[in-house]
Amino acid sequence: MEFAYIPSPSRGVVDLGPIPLRGYAFCIIIGVFVAVWLGNRRWIARGGRPGTVADISVWAVPFGLVGGRLYHVITDYQLYFSDGRDWVDAFKIWEGGLGIWGAIAFGAVGAWIGCRRRGIPLPAWADALAPGIAVAQAIGRWGNWFNQELYGKKTDLPWALKITSAEDGRVPGTYHPTFLYESLWCIGVAVLVIWADRRFKLGHGRAFALYVASYCVGRFWIEYMRVDDAHEVLGLRLNNWTALLVFVLAVVYFVVSARTRPGREEVVEPGAAEDKQLSGTGDAAADDADAGDKETADATSGGDTKSPSMTKDLIKPKSTDAAADKG
Repeated sequence: MEFAYIPSPSRGVVDLGPIPLRGYAFCIIIGVFVAVWLGNRRWIARGGRPGTVADISVWAVPFGLVGGRLYHVITDYQLYFSDGRDWVDAFKIWEGGLGIWGAIAFGAVGAWIGCRRRGIPLPAWADALAPGIAVAQAIGRWGNWFNQELYGKKTDLPWALKITSAEDGRVPGTYHPTFLYESLWCIGVAVLVIWADRRFKLGHGRAFALYVASYCVGRFWIEYMRVDDAHEVLGLRLNNWTALLVFVLAVVYFVVSARTRPGREEVVEPGAAEDKQLSGTGDAAADDADAGDKETADATSGGDTKSPSMTKDLIKPKSTDAAADKG
């Protein structure tokens, strides 16, 4: 007897007046906006200009969507090119189907193009975006809930997901809500990266590498729970092997980067520091004009400010880089 479960929506479309908006697309859009907002805050805190993250995202997001769709279509080609299937469905991205591996890989290419145009080191930009990407994934996974897809094995746990659709081979019943597991895991990854970045002053792409490695750990066991059709190699789903490979690459990059490029970039965007100094000079001049009829000079003078000292990296460095590197 079922006492509690997570209900599935009866339909995957949200009507905004006369405009139908699919729940899957809505989750992706909200995730992108949150990632850019959080990334912009972190980028400014690192010494960059406001708006730079959004400008580069104009390149990264379209590339990421194309890459995510390509990975999904290639690894699940039977859904679009087997007998009885319509290959045109491969272009219907709003119906679901984005592979995070392809999205990150192609998104990095788009970000690289945007960073080169702005003279910005890609690793520093990726470090600023890392937690935001994890949060975007957490939000995006709820799109699978709208589509009643990518759930796990059968269960009668109180938080089981109730599947009601019988389309495309689904069997109505209660299953592990793997979309929820991954969403919560991604939130944890974002918190971990933010904490580690503040504690160890990660630089040169190491915050991004930490995000990738920690995400892969969660994706491995969550992927193992899923029951949807997938290609297998030596008894493991293809995405499990991908998670293992990407995890190893991320850890290797983290260790090598910490040894060869210790510390954090002191300059992440050329000219940003000068802009802030000019802005500060303009503010001081305005204050002087307002206080022009005062007899004492200290009415417009301010104390010196000291810049915060750099803390040591996760692997103790001997020195820090004086300028940003291209990654």
